[in-house]
Amino acid sequence: MKRGWIIALGLLLLGVIGAYIWYSRLKNNAESEGGAYDNTLKPRLEVSTLDITNIDDDVIDMTLKMLIDNPLPVGFKATGLRYTVYMAKTPIVEETYAKPIEVESGDSTFITLPMKLLNKKLMTVLKTLDEKGIDSTTYGVRATFDLDVPILGERTFTQTIEKKLPTYYIPTIKIEDIDFGKLGLKRTDVAAKVNVENRNRFPYNFTDTRYTVSIDGKQIAEGEQPEPILIKQQAVTPVVFPVTVKPGQSLGLLPKMLFDKKDTPFLVTFQCKIIDKNGNLAFKNSKFNTTIRGTLADFKKD
Repeated sequence: MKRGWIIALGLLLLGVIGAYIWYSRLKNNAESEGGAYDNTLKPRLEVSTLDITNIDDDVIDMTLKMLIDNPLPVGFKATGLRYTVYMAKTPIVEETYAKPIEVESGDSTFITLPMKLLNKKLMTVLKTLDEKGIDSTTYGVRATFDLDVPILGERTFTQTIEKKLPTYYIPTIKIEDIDFGKLGLKRTDVAAKVNVENRNRFPYNFTDTRYTVSIDGKQIAEGEQPEPILIKQQAVTPVVFPVTVKPGQSLGLLPKMLFDKKDTPFLVTFQCKIIDKNGNLAFKNSKFNTTIRGTLADFKKD
């Protein structure tokens, strides 16, 4: 019986020694590669793409595609992932990925992380950068997840990925005038004259543009412009969006539109896709939505 125990312990010891040698070799390989492995044997994270899917007045919706590589000698499981996105060392997004993650030894997988960025937070950071005259900054993602690794048990890993990039700005749209042209009983020609400000150091296109015009709470017109509109870099681009009001939609509003502009509110909704001319994947078919409010007196000519 004792002899059997001795043999079993010997085999266990050999197994431990073998596992240690295997682990040491993998660790040495990781140290020789350096870089993303951070000179340690642990899961490696890498940002693949960042897609801006929707831009509203209050929130920017994004998805971050991340690679998880497992150089460990065993597979691992994780119940989820906690991640924080930084801009200029300031947290702007804090989210949790609640789906289980499982990666076999020597394998990798991609996960897609949804994000909601509050424009108020972004504007605060951008204002600080503007005041300091900084036109590029450090963007970072810090990810933390609890792994269930065979033999080793539960381990918490944290990794931060950083990259210095130009400062990105959201396009801003200002309504310069709503020209009602000829007012008639059968049709009224309307042109919305807008200025699009692009503070970024690259141009892009607006495409599949759709818009509506409401006066005093009543939608009187809508239109679309599917052709691409070039928005110049670091400039204000004037654009005219023509629409035709259907019969009867503006007739009841004529007195207020002509004689009570100060107390007559307008609302213009605007939506389009943003495509970067230089192929920036972050803006690939990003959806942009915004709402502009004011009164007709804002367009009063001198």
